Amino acid sequence: MAVAPFGFATSPLPSLNANRITATATTFSSTSSYSHQVSKLSKTFKSSSPLFSTWKPCLNPRCQVLFPEERIDSRALSASPLELLKSSPANRYTKERSSIVVIGLNVHTAPVEIREKLAIPEAQWPQGISELCAMNHIEEAAVLSTCNRMEIYVVALSQHRGVKEVTEWMSKISGIPVSELCKHLFVLYNKDATQHLFEVAAGLDSLVLGEGQILAQVKQVVKVGQGVAGFDRKISGMFKHAITVGKRVRSETNIASGSVSVSSAAVELALMKLPDSSYAAVRVLVIGAGKMGKLVIRHLVAKGCRNMVVLNRTEERVAAIREELEDVEIIYKPMTEMLACAAEADVVFTSTASETPLFLKEHVEMLPNVRSEVGRRLFIDISVPRNVEPCVSDLETAVVYNVDDLNEVVVANKEDRLRKAMEAQTIIQEESNKFEAWKDSLETVPTIKKLKGYFERIRDAELNKCLSRIGDDMSDKKKAAIHDLSMSIVKKILHGPMENLRCDDAHSLSEILENMRALNRMFDLETDKSILEQKFEAKMGRKSM
Repeated sequence: MAVAPFGFATSPLPSLNANRITATATTFSSTSSYSHQVSKLSKTFKSSSPLFSTWKPCLNPRCQVLFPEERIDSRALSASPLELLKSSPANRYTKERSSIVVIGLNVHTAPVEIREKLAIPEAQWPQGISELCAMNHIEEAAVLSTCNRMEIYVVALSQHRGVKEVTEWMSKISGIPVSELCKHLFVLYNKDATQHLFEVAAGLDSLVLGEGQILAQVKQVVKVGQGVAGFDRKISGMFKHAITVGKRVRSETNIASGSVSVSSAAVELALMKLPDSSYAAVRVLVIGAGKMGKLVIRHLVAKGCRNMVVLNRTEERVAAIREELEDVEIIYKPMTEMLACAAEADVVFTSTASETPLFLKEHVEMLPNVRSEVGRRLFIDISVPRNVEPCVSDLETAVVYNVDDLNEVVVANKEDRLRKAMEAQTIIQEESNKFEAWKDSLETVPTIKKLKGYFERIRDAELNKCLSRIGDDMSDKKKAAIHDLSMSIVKKILHGPMENLRCDDAHSLSEILENMRALNRMFDLETDKSILEQKFEAKMGRKSM
């Protein structure tokens, strides 16, 4: 989802709906002054509550993160968190449904120097989910962190407090002040958040339209999240549905035909920078043989490169690639020989998961010059965090390109990108509606549980009453038969109501919700507390244990 700082949409794709992006914010128009718009926005969110003293405007209107200076008076010191919530303007959230929210930044909203500070390795995604769900207003969570984006998806019990907690957490793990972070963040709620994830999985939000690697990364979120507390029904259901969307878009449209990945764009960019636009006589070094590195090698071969050196921690992956690609000389070298190999290379591709730069300026400065016909040594760094210090470009003997520079390759076929995006949007809209219907149908789950509990209490009481009247003369076998009979009767009685609370083609969502409300009234299943209030109480209870 391409959005520039201060809310000006920059993406050429028609899928990006400005109204959706700023659904709950004041849109900054080009015809009015920035200060005037900030003034309008501040009036909307100012509060008379003693919990809020001042409001700090956020530079990006899509980032609905209002960070009031909280001042708690003496009366609040002895109040419980739930009482504080009730006494503040946030009390309205306990009367609403929980919200699905995405808070994040990507290649469209933040430069690589910001993105790399927020990058979370896949192995740490479960820890991130646990930390997020430990917060007061976050019920479920998922982390999607790639070279082009870092996005947090949550189910929030309170929209604005949930966003505040997540943003402060992102600031904490990255070391970026909240005020600076908000210049690059976007925030989307409910259906807009769902549609954004579906566009991501379909490849519409990628730097390279239709690239397939992002769908694999969405699948990995589901795989890593399995069994992690906090990666629960709504979030996992949304990601699984996003995978379905990604598959449908790629199979039912031609969005993937002729498209390029980040890896192929990197190979193409290097080709554009070479004097002869050919890999035939160029000495190539690839550092990293993971998913990205393997794709780089494949695309190099497709562009005519017939010999290269590949550095990796172990030789197994390189050997597997060598067997797969015939008539190509691939020489394996360990990472300990990195500088020696770089000294003999004209073009260096880096794609490792290292959290610190592999090449510092002083390292590259010591390398011998490349051949005069090549000019400067090319470093194509597609890693996030970056593997090559950007200041290497200050040297006369080398130049560095990172993932943000790939736009030079992908802007060429803009019209074709627009047409393909239009084809995919129909599918995304259809699947978005299906997911929203499924999500809304989850409202019936508490009613189903309470109805079953209601009938179970009656069954158990009446069974015990019956057995006490009969006395001890009955055999265990007959008692078991009576117990099974009572269970069967209740099951058959509940069959009709359960069928009418089920989300399927036979029932519309409005019918299901109407049936739910009718059952709540008939059997007095409603409680004085809202579902959100009960969840908040339970969450605070767990934290106090």
